[in-house]
Amino acid sequence: MSDLFTLANLGTLLMLILLQAVLGFDNLLYISLESKKVEQEKQSYVRTVGIAIAIFLRIGLLFTLYYLLPFFQKIFMTIDYNFFSAAFNVHSLIVIFGGVFIIYTAIKEIWHMISMDGNEGESTSKSSVKKALFWIVFMNVIFSFDSILSAMALTNNLIIMSIAIIVSGVLMIVMADRVSSFLQKNKMYEVLGLFVLFIVGIMLLLEGSHMAEIRILGEQINEMGKTTFYFIIAILVLIDIVQSKYQKNLMRKRNRIEEKNDN
Repeated sequence: MSDLFTLANLGTLLMLILLQAVLGFDNLLYISLESKKVEQEKQSYVRTVGIAIAIFLRIGLLFTLYYLLPFFQKIFMTIDYNFFSAAFNVHSLIVIFGGVFIIYTAIKEIWHMISMDGNEGESTSKSSVKKALFWIVFMNVIFSFDSILSAMALTNNLIIMSIAIIVSGVLMIVMADRVSSFLQKNKMYEVLGLFVLFIVGIMLLLEGSHMAEIRILGEQINEMGKTTFYFIIAILVLIDIVQSKYQKNLMRKRNRIEEKNDN
């Protein structure tokens, strides 16, 4: 037990917590989006309970992957046509499904934003708490695959990985309400968050397709690199900042013209 608290292990633990926090940002965006579908007074409860359940499932997934990783990566279905070929395993199907679902969710919410009337507020059709909890937990597990596999690449100590998952989960519970509150007060960033989720969905879809060795018309589908992903996110944030600044300048100019005309 004393070996657990060596300087090397503590350094690995801090690195894993940081890794979980960075990889969990897109998860927080999804949790914030999904929790909005329930009644406002239940949203914080849904976020907290959903993440708490997901922590236990993450630990279960950690032990499952640790001992049964070859099963998840074992090919069980192959398709070979002239225009399409693939070799699916359990891991690839889970990641592909997660990517498709996130893309669908992001597009649906973006469409709702651009099609609703100006006097319309939040959607009147609210989801049930159980349904919201299910999707938060399910998508949390899908997001966990990358973080757990990355953790296993850094260490084979199950105790250290479990502690990192618990600590990062607690941090997510603390940050979830703050992220949701920030998005509620700054609606323009909510749109940015939806487009970030859309890119996350594309990244997961490409990653799962690459795992399944999918080829379309003989061309291999390659996964999106993390550098490319963060570069796209940085560009989206920069565009949003510039657009916001531009709109404020236009508003000030319009107000000055109106004041001048009134005088």
